[in-house]
Formats: sequence, structure tokens, C-alpha cells
Amino acid sequence: MTKLSVNINKIATLRNSRGGNNPNVLKAALDAVRFGADGITVHPRPDERHIRYSDVRDIKKHISVELNIEGNCREQSFVDLVLEVKPAQVTLVPDTTGQITSDHGWDTIANRDYLQQMISLFKSAGIRTSIFVDPDITMVEGAAQTGTDRIELYTERYARLFENGNKEAAVEPYYTSAIRARELGLQLNAGHDLDRFNLPYLIQHIPWIDEVSIGHALICDALYLGFENVIQLYKRALIK
Repeated sequence: MTKLSVNINKIATLRNSRGGNNPNVLKAALDAVRFGADGITVHPRPDERHIRYSDVRDIKKHISVELNIEGNCREQSFVDLVLEVKPAQVTLVPDTTGQITSDHGWDTIANRDYLQQMISLFKSAGIRTSIFVDPDITMVEGAAQTGTDRIELYTERYARLFENGNKEAAVEPYYTSAIRARELGLQLNAGHDLDRFNLPYLIQHIPWIDEVSIGHALICDALYLGFENVIQLYKRALIK
């Protein structure tokens, strides 16, 4: 079954808007696990506008499930944090400074040598690696040449077309990319703009997705439906 990693960045955004420690980010991570999350995802940025580096350290010490740290490996502070904390997985995302949210995958051809270097660094520390890629077979094939363990398909386009009613067009490039990834021996993650409505269709067509990381939609749903209930709803949405 596809695993659910809950991204708690938005919990930290709410905390930071007023200062103090309410809501408590560590408690949110622990509660997410208690409510059924298979993993916790965080995406620290240098300005610490949501998850702080200290949050990452605290979470790693206390959770009993996998920690996935996403971020831009061109930032030395991010690299240092990952090597210090040693999460189960690091997901390399080609963010630019000040970017509101991730909006594209790596050009795995142009950045092959660089990605090989970074992936080797993290894998030598015993950390599973994943790189963010668009649903493009060429980019998937380039990813395989970097030595990464996994790719994470950037699913914003899927979510947008699905919402507009173009379900078949939405899933087609993801299906062909996922097939190629499997042929190349790459494990598969997916994330960005996934929600409890578009998840079942994606999983129906690509049942071998190993993990989805979901934050924004899940936290928005929790405002109305409750954190515990929502995690269970998302878990049920992942049943093939």
C-alpha cells in the first residue's frame, strides 16, 4: 500500500504568524503519527518562514516513523542539516531563493553531474535519496543516471487537469513516467497539490507509488473535519 507522509510545514506557518509555540509543531508531528501517518515530511527553507531547523532536529529525535526532509541542496545550510539529522529520506528540490512553493522538477540532464555528487554524499551517510522531477520520460531517464534511489513526481499538473475534469489527460504522462521509472529500477514517490479527491484516481492507475507527501490540502481539510479524521480519510484514499 502507498504510504502517507504528512507534511507539517503549514502547522509551522500558523505558529510563526503569532510567535510563541502554538500550535506546537512537535506535538503535531507526534499526533499525526498517532493518527496513522506513515511518515513526516518537512521542507525547511533558509528564512525559516515555516519549519525551523530546530524543529527538524526535535522531530527526528522523537518520531517513530520515517522523516523525509525536502529542500534545495544548493543551500549549504540544508546539506549540513540533513547530514546532521540523518533522516530516512532526503528529497532534493530545485527551489530558488524566496520561492513560495516548489513549482518544477530538476533538469536531470543538465544537472546530472551535480546531482550525482550530491546523491553520493547523502547515500554515503546512509540516507535514502529522492529527486523531484516533472512527468517527462527524458527527465526520468536522466534521474536514473544520477544514482538516486527514488524520484518524486511533481503532481501540480495532474491536480490542475483533474480538477478541470480532464482525468485521462491528467494521469497519462504520470503513468508513462512511472512505467519508465519502474523499468529503470527507480522507486516512486509523488507530491504537490494532491488531495483526498484526486488521490484515488492516481493510485488506481499507478498502484506502485511507494509514498505520497501531502501537507497543504490535508491541513486545510483538518480545519473543517479534524486532524485525526482527515489522516484516516487520506489513508483510505490510498487504498488500491
